[in-house]
Amino acid sequence: MHRAVGELRLPEAVFKTCPWQPRELVETGLRQWLRCCGAAMRDDQVIGMPSHAVDEAWHGLILCTARYARFCEAAYGRFLHHFPEGDGFGGGSGDSMDTQLGRTVVAWSMVAEPGERCVLWDLDSAVGVEHPWGVARERVEGIESALLAKESR
Repeated sequence: MHRAVGELRLPEAVFKTCPWQPRELVETGLRQWLRCCGAAMRDDQVIGMPSHAVDEAWHGLILCTARYARFCEAAYGRFLHHFPEGDGFGGGSGDSMDTQLGRTVVAWSMVAEPGERCVLWDLDSAVGVEHPWGVARERVEGIESALLAKESR
């Protein structure tokens, strides 16, 4: 999965509705998100999207349908569907976005490289999204502390 995410080419079409800069930061966020998705899919979990900017880039990638399908097969062995809030399809978990975002923090702990900083939690503020999403630093630290305590038992 890490290899497929690292090798994924992100053409200009991915960023048609994602104007925020620096683009490299948004790309880093998208790649970190896709890695989190891999961890969540392994455990049949639905995670939440912590960044509006990354969400827009992901939508752009999804619209590159052949590229996205090939990527999903290479990275996850199956298609990663998108279940926006209120789609009514029933493919989502039914859990609150707060719960899903907590799972995103857990997924990050499973895929992060040693010393790697997650840009997802405050990316929107960093790139100037008018109404930023995100996960509060205190919440991330609380979840990470609980995971460490659980591991040390």
